[in-house]
Amino acid sequence: MHPLPADTALARMIARNTRPLPEDVFSIITWGADGHVLTALAVGWWLWSRSKPPAQRRVSDHVLLTTLAAVLLPHLLKTQFDQVRPDRRTVRGHLHGIPLSGKALDAFPSGHAVHVGALASAATELPPVKRNLVWAVGAVLVSTRIVLLAHWASDVIAGLAIGAVLERLMRRLTGFGRSR
Repeated sequence: MHPLPADTALARMIARNTRPLPEDVFSIITWGADGHVLTALAVGWWLWSRSKPPAQRRVSDHVLLTTLAAVLLPHLLKTQFDQVRPDRRTVRGHLHGIPLSGKALDAFPSGHAVHVGALASAATELPPVKRNLVWAVGAVLVSTRIVLLAHWASDVIAGLAIGAVLERLMRRLTGFGRSR
């Protein structure tokens, strides 16, 4: 796979204009969408919810199963698609503080974006204020993958879509979102 011309132009602009401090900040923020962190949070919430009313237990079941699926799916997809990460194609960016991310050929899809897409899709069941907060935090989290040049912008957009579709498929398994 090859990046789109817009992906390349955006990556070049980021590599030219970034600095070490913002890259360090984004390197910390990006952990908020890491699969290990999200799995630990989902397991913790699932365990805590075991003593709560049935409705909350059903929601926690859905969030846990969706999180696990969203963590596994990108690894499976990355075995089928070899796309070089943008951070492997810049020298200037590294001089400006861009770190190396993951394996060189693991650009598609962005696992962080799959995770966020799935959770953002599940958030459609929340009241508007909470839903919008989840979406805003998710937007910040996935933008870190682009700013760090860990992924092409199109890899992030595709990851969000894959995550949303995955969550909607998981609803069929868990019954999440249906009135009971």
